[in-house]
Amino acid sequence: MEIFSMDIMQLLIIASISAATPLLLATLGGILSERAGIINLGIEGMMLIGAVCAYIVSIYTDSEWLAIIFSLLGGSALGALLAFLCITLRSNQIVAGLGITLFATGLSSYLGKSFGGSQPQTQIPNLDIPWLDNIPFFGEIFSHLNWMVWISFFIAIVLYVAIFKTRWGLHLRALGDGPAAADNAGVNVYRYQYLMTIIGAALCGLAGATLILVYTPSWNDGLTSGRGWIAVALVIFSRWHPINAIFCAILFGLFETLGFKVQLYYADIPPYFLKMMPYLTTIVVLMWVGWRNKNKPNGQPISLGKTYIREQRG
Repeated sequence: MEIFSMDIMQLLIIASISAATPLLLATLGGILSERAGIINLGIEGMMLIGAVCAYIVSIYTDSEWLAIIFSLLGGSALGALLAFLCITLRSNQIVAGLGITLFATGLSSYLGKSFGGSQPQTQIPNLDIPWLDNIPFFGEIFSHLNWMVWISFFIAIVLYVAIFKTRWGLHLRALGDGPAAADNAGVNVYRYQYLMTIIGAALCGLAGATLILVYTPSWNDGLTSGRGWIAVALVIFSRWHPINAIFCAILFGLFETLGFKVQLYYADIPPYFLKMMPYLTTIVVLMWVGWRNKNKPNGQPISLGKTYIREQRG
């Protein structure tokens, strides 16, 4: 039996890219906030809130784009809460992020259950690019991808240019490595941190909307299935770099998709073992990255997780 024929390889790549889209959006959101020095462990909760907001709005309005707008607003609200806790109240960033995830998990479960059994009548459509069909192999892969795939790629490229090729990005990187020095140079540290945390959370909310409007037609508790925590790991694996995040997300999307394919041909393998493949891969990758970079810089912002207090600057 030829398991990996050309056609099946194309389908596997398409499925991997699609599965990577919510991971990529959430990872980009994490990169933004952590580049500003704020650890975001609330990604899972932000994705859930984004998903439930998109779910409810799509039921009432039958508009996928309105659903996306409200998912961005839902994620932004949690981002503002995280920023308030970490920047204004100077709370422990890890505890604040975990608290937001726990709060959002319960809130999304309550809101989603109220609409149990309902299904959105709309989904994000595919973007058809017919002229790509003429390109062998890759043309058929990229000619009919979902709109959200292209949006996630576009956001990653824009963030790369903004972070590494603009004055704004220079300020952001300086903020993550030395907020006191950035403050002395005239950068409004708190404003930057608030803005980046809120925008990053909005992207996490968009990741949740992608799940409900592209993959799952109805709400169920724990819809994200731990993808937010994988995104936290991908922020590290990508070395806080938006372009690296694209390939890292696709790699993990491949492992998620591969589990379904293996089960199709080898039904005797326990499905629970296949479902744990992406999470097992996360642990292995983090161990490998830690070992590989134990004696050299890993790209992490130097001041990540350290609360900046202007009155105590040197």
